[in-house]
Amino acid sequence: MQLGLSVSDSDVSSFTPLVVLELADDTKAEAISWLLNRIRDKQQNGGAELLVNQLLFPAQDDQKSNPNVFVVGSTLQRLLNGAEDVGLFKEFQDGTMRGFTYANRESFKDFNGDGEGFLSDAECQYIIKHELDTLRAKNEEHVPGYPKLKLYPGKSVVRRLQSKGVLIQYFPLHNKEDLKRLSFSWYKKFKLSFQPLDDIRHYFGEGLALYFGFLEYFTFALVPMALIGIPYYLFDWEDYDKYVLFAVFNLVWSTVFLEVWKRCSATLAYGWGTLCRKKAFEEPRAGFHGALGLNPVTGREEPVYPSSKRQLRIYLVSVPFVLLCLYLSFYVMMVYFDMEFWAINTYHENPNIATSILLFVPSIIYAVVIEIMNLLYRYAAEFLTEWENHRLESSFQNHLVLKVLVFNFVNCFASLFYIAFVMQNMVLLRQSLATLLITSQILNQVMEAFLPYWLQRRRNKKVHKRMRRLMGDKELPLLGQVQLETEMNTYLGTFDDYLEQFLLFGYVSLFSCVYPLAAVLVVLNNITEVYSDAFKMCHVFKRPFSEPAANIGVWQLAFETMSLIAVVTNCALIGLSPQVKAYFPESDTQLILIVVAIEHVLLAFKFILAFVIPDVPKHIQVKLAKLEFDSLEALKKRRRTLGRKHWKIRRPEIRGISDG
Repeated sequence: MQLGLSVSDSDVSSFTPLVVLELADDTKAEAISWLLNRIRDKQQNGGAELLVNQLLFPAQDDQKSNPNVFVVGSTLQRLLNGAEDVGLFKEFQDGTMRGFTYANRESFKDFNGDGEGFLSDAECQYIIKHELDTLRAKNEEHVPGYPKLKLYPGKSVVRRLQSKGVLIQYFPLHNKEDLKRLSFSWYKKFKLSFQPLDDIRHYFGEGLALYFGFLEYFTFALVPMALIGIPYYLFDWEDYDKYVLFAVFNLVWSTVFLEVWKRCSATLAYGWGTLCRKKAFEEPRAGFHGALGLNPVTGREEPVYPSSKRQLRIYLVSVPFVLLCLYLSFYVMMVYFDMEFWAINTYHENPNIATSILLFVPSIIYAVVIEIMNLLYRYAAEFLTEWENHRLESSFQNHLVLKVLVFNFVNCFASLFYIAFVMQNMVLLRQSLATLLITSQILNQVMEAFLPYWLQRRRNKKVHKRMRRLMGDKELPLLGQVQLETEMNTYLGTFDDYLEQFLLFGYVSLFSCVYPLAAVLVVLNNITEVYSDAFKMCHVFKRPFSEPAANIGVWQLAFETMSLIAVVTNCALIGLSPQVKAYFPESDTQLILIVVAIEHVLLAFKFILAFVIPDVPKHIQVKLAKLEFDSLEALKKRRRTLGRKHWKIRRPEIRGISDG
C-alpha cells in the first residue's frame, strides 16, 4: 500500500526533509495511515501539523528493503511557532538572550524578512522531535490494527510505538553542505587552535558542543602540568623525594581546574541561550511500564510503578550484584599481583632483555582485562538499570552513571592504591601507572576510532554498490543518503566520552606526581581524541538530535568528587615520602596527624575557593538580572493594561446601577 509519494514526485521536494522516521516493515497499513494523519493534522485537532512523505526504494532481488521509511519536515511558520513552544532562547537586539516569541520576532537579532535562516538545522530538527514526542493520544483505546497495543489519553504516541517496536527509529538527516564546511574547519586540517564550538553547536546542538568544549578546556588545562612534568621526569626522576613538590602543584591544579571550568561553561551556555532556559516537563521513558494509574501532577492516566518495588530491586538485586562485581575486580587484581611478583622474581634470577620485557607483560595483560571487564560490566549495568524500571530518563541516567563510576573507579585504580599505600612501592607504582595509562589509551583509540571507521567504510561500500545497481545512472541523492544513514550506528550520547575523560583525570590528579609524564600522555591522547571524535560524529554515526544543556550535568559532580579524592591521595603520598618521614624519625603518629591536618586545610581551601570564585561571570550575572527585571516590568505593564480594560468594561455597568 502506497501511503506517501515516491521521491521522484515533486511533492517530496516541496519541503526540506529534516527527520527520517522508520517503522517496522510489517506494520499494519491502518496503523501507518493513522500515524501519518496524526502527524499531518492541525494542532488544534491534536496533530503535530508537520509535513511527512514516504520514501519508496526500488525493489531489490537479493535484499528486501523496508517500505515504511518516511521523511518529515515543516513549514517555516510552524517551526517559528515551535521555537516559542520549546522555549528557545535567541539573541535580542540589545545583545541579551531572551525567550523567542513569534509576536516579537522582529526584535531579535538576525531575524530578517520571513525568518529564513534564523533557526539552525539542529534547532529545526529539535523542534520536530519535540512535536513528534508530544503527539498525544486522544480518544483512541488502541493503535489501529493492534488491539493489544493500548493507548492512554494524553500520553505520547511516538514513545508508545517505540516501546512496542512498531517505530524502529527516528533520527535527523545530515545536511551535506553544512557538514562539509564543518568537517573542513574542525578536523580535516591539523592545526593547533581552538575548535569551532559555535559551528559544532549550530550543527549538533549544545550538549555535544559542551562536551567538545570541556575536552578542549581539559586539554589546555593539562599543558602546564605537562610542561612541568617533562623536565621533572628528565632531571629529577630518580630522586623520589622531589615528587612532594609536584604533588603540591597537583593539588592546586585539580582544585582550580574545575572552578574555572564552571565559569567557562556558564559563558558558553549563556551565549547559546541555555543558561536561563527553563527545563521542560519530563515525560516518562519509552521503556517505563506498570499498572494503569493516575498521575498526581498531570491528572492523566498513565503506567504507575510503586517506588517501594523499585527500591527493593535496587537494594536486593542491583547493590549485591555491584558488590559481587567489585569482589571479582579485587580477585583479578590479586591474580595480577601474583603475576607481577612472578615476573619480578624471574627477572632477578636471570636478568636479560627477555626478562626485562617480561616485567611489563603482567601490567599489559591486566590493563586489557580491565577494559574487557569495564565493557562487560557496562552492559550488565544498563540491563539492571533498565530492569529497575525508572520512570524518568534523568533518574535512569543518574543510577546508571553511579553504577558505572563506582565499578570503573575501583577496577581502574584499586591496584594503584594497593601498590601506593599497602606495598608502598613507588617504582612499581610508576611502572603500573604508565602501563595502564598507555595500554588503555591504545585500546580506546582502536575501539573508538579505527574499528568504527573500518566497519563504516565497509558498510558504505555495500550501500553505494547496492544503490548503483538499483538506480543505474539516475541521480537520487536523497534515497542514497537515507539508505546510508539508516544503516549507520546510533550515537548513544556523551556518556562513554565523559567516562573516558573522568578516568584520565583520575590518572593525572591521583598519582601523576610519581609519573609526571601522565599529563603529557593525556594531552597527546586528547589531541587525537578531538580529531577521532569529530570524524566519528560527522561520518560514522547517525546525526544525533540536539540536546539543550546548560552544563555537563552529573559529570561535574563526578569530577569534583575525584578532585576531593585527589587531595586525600596526594597528601598521603606526601606523607609517605622519605623526605617528609625524615622530619619525624621516631613518631609515625605525629606524622599522620600533621598529614591529616594539612589535608583538612587543603579541603577547607578548596571549599573556600569554590565559594569565592563565582560559578557565573559578573557580566553574565548582570545580563541575567537585567532580563529578570525586564520580565517583571513587562508583567506589571500587562497587569496594568488588563486592569484598565477590566475597568472600562465595568464602568457602564456601574453607571447603569447608579442611574437605576
